[in-house]
Amino acid sequence: MASVTTLYFKPPAATPIPLILRTLYTAIWYLAAPLILLRLAWRARRQPEYLQHLGERVGRYRTRMAGPVIWLHAVSVGETRACAPLLHALLEAHPDYSVLLTHMTPTGRATAAELFGELAPRVQSVYLPYDVPWAIRRFLRHFHPRIGILMETELWPNLIEGCRRSNTPLTMVNARLSERSARGYGRIGSLARNAFARLSAIGAQTEGDSRRMAELGARNLLVTGNIKFDIAPPAEMLALGANFRNRFGPQRQVIVAASTREGEEGPLLETFARLCAPDVLLILVPRHPQRFDEVAKLVKRAGLKVQRRSRDVPVMADTRVWLGDSMGEMYAYYSAADVALIGGSWEKLGGQNPIEATAVGCPVIVGPHTFNFSAVCNQAIEAGAAVRADNIEDGLHLALTILGSPARRKAMGEAGRNFAQSHRGATTRTIDLLTPLLKTARPRKPGR
Repeated sequence: MASVTTLYFKPPAATPIPLILRTLYTAIWYLAAPLILLRLAWRARRQPEYLQHLGERVGRYRTRMAGPVIWLHAVSVGETRACAPLLHALLEAHPDYSVLLTHMTPTGRATAAELFGELAPRVQSVYLPYDVPWAIRRFLRHFHPRIGILMETELWPNLIEGCRRSNTPLTMVNARLSERSARGYGRIGSLARNAFARLSAIGAQTEGDSRRMAELGARNLLVTGNIKFDIAPPAEMLALGANFRNRFGPQRQVIVAASTREGEEGPLLETFARLCAPDVLLILVPRHPQRFDEVAKLVKRAGLKVQRRSRDVPVMADTRVWLGDSMGEMYAYYSAADVALIGGSWEKLGGQNPIEATAVGCPVIVGPHTFNFSAVCNQAIEAGAAVRADNIEDGLHLALTILGSPARRKAMGEAGRNFAQSHRGATTRTIDLLTPLLKTARPRKPGR
C-alpha cells in the first residue's frame, strides 16, 4: 500500500448533535439499564470478572495517570491485540505521555494486562463507562485526555458530544464498516450522520470503508490501511508452535479450526469424524473462552477423543481433537498447523481476520460469510494465500486436498507471507494522521 490517500477532508462539525436525538437515545439507555445489569450478571455466571470494577462502568475510577494522557479505546480481545503496534508507536513518538486503554469486556482487559503489563504505570487499563452523559463527563473529568482514539468502529453519540464539549479531539483508527453495518447505521438516520460528522479524523482500513463512512456523514477521512498487518509474529509464539508440532508427532497432518463460534463446532466435528482419517489432527480453538467447556462436551458427543491444550501433556496418537483452550496463542496454533479453517465464516457471523494465519504461512480456507472482513479476505484470495468454500463440508474437502499436495501447501504459505508483508505500514500512516491533532489539542475539563 502506498502513502496515505486523502479521500475527504472537511473540518469536523462544531455544532452539537441535535438535543432531541440525543435525548431519545439517552432515554433508551435508561430504559435498558435493568437489562444491562441482568446481562452483566448472566455473563458473570461464566466469567465472574464481569462483576468486577462495576464503578468504572458508570465513570467512577481509582486509577490515576501521570502526565498528559492519550486515551485509546479497544473494546475486547481483537481490538486490544490489533492496537499493539499503534500503542508502542505512540509511546515512542510521545515520550512525555501516558496511554490510557479502555475496554468493554474482561477478556479485553486481561489481554491488555498480558500484552502491556510491563509498561505500567505508563500504560493502564480501565472500562469505558456506558454511554450516558453524566458517566461520560466523569470519565473525561477524571482522566482529562488530550486526544481520544477509537479502534475500529465504535460510535457512541454521548461520548462524541462529551468530547466536543470538552474540546477533546476524538478520532477513529483502523476503522472498518461493512455494507451490512452501513445499512444498520443508515436506519438510525441523522443520529449516526451527526455522530460520524463530529469525529476529528478517521483512518479507514480500505477505500470501501472510507466511502461508506463518507456516505454516512464522516468528514476527515484518510485511508491508512489495517494496523493488524504490522503485528510481527512473536518469536516466542513461533517457538511455541514448533513445540506443539513436536507433541503431535512427525506423521500427523494438522488442521486448525480457528476462532469458531456457536453453531459451527457441531457440524464441523460431525463432518471431520466422517471425512478425515485418524492420522489427521484437528486443533479446535473457540473464539470465546467461556465456551471452552461447552465445546469439549461437543467433541465427546461427536465420539472423538479430545485433549485440552491447558493440560499441557503429550498428545496421544489416538487423540482426534486438540482443544485450544488458551488465550493469546493464536500465532502458535497457526504455525503448528498445515491448513486453517477460519471460524465465524461458516454461519452468518461475518468471519474473523485471516491476517495472523497468512503472516506465519498457514494456508487459509474461509467460508461464505466474511462480510466483517470482506476486503482482507478477498485480497488474500486474490494473492493466492486463501481459498473460499461454500460450506464446512467443502471446506474440509479443500483442507484434505491441500494436505495431500505439499507443493500447493508451500505455494499458499509463501503467498500468505508475501501478502502480509506487502500490506504493512498502516501504523506509521496512522501516527501521521494523529500527531497534528495531538500537537494542537487544548482540551478543557467538562463541567458538572
